[in-house]
Amino acid sequence: MPITLLALAVSVIFAVLGLIHAYWAIRGDIGSLSAGVPYVDGKPAFNPGRGLTLLVAAALLGCALLVAAVGGLVDLPLAHWLLVWAAFALALVLFARSIGDFRLVGFFKKIRNSRFARLDTRYYSPLCLGLAAGVFAVACAAA
Repeated sequence: MPITLLALAVSVIFAVLGLIHAYWAIRGDIGSLSAGVPYVDGKPAFNPGRGLTLLVAAALLGCALLVAAVGGLVDLPLAHWLLVWAAFALALVLFARSIGDFRLVGFFKKIRNSRFARLDTRYYSPLCLGLAAGVFAVACAAA
């Protein structure tokens, strides 16, 4: 797969995730809290407010823009080396998220008996690992 197509695919995934979070922030009713937040003893580990959810949405959209820039799809007024290193850092963060905190999220989490935990094992952690690989490949090609 040519690197620009990979950059486009990864950017689109980040953008879609960002838009989903923006939708949740404006109180969308698709999805539920149990799908997006870890639970401990039947209670959410934290209750993300509108501001935090919008911040996550903005960060995800920023990731989409970063990968698009590193992949040569858009121009940003930043040094190329800075964008490439930011992409490597993003890949590392995504990889770390897939491994997890060894308690609530990631492949090696201990708490596995909630809806979030099942979704995290099946979808969220593998998605983070795949995105990490995609971002890493785009950054390597651009370095």
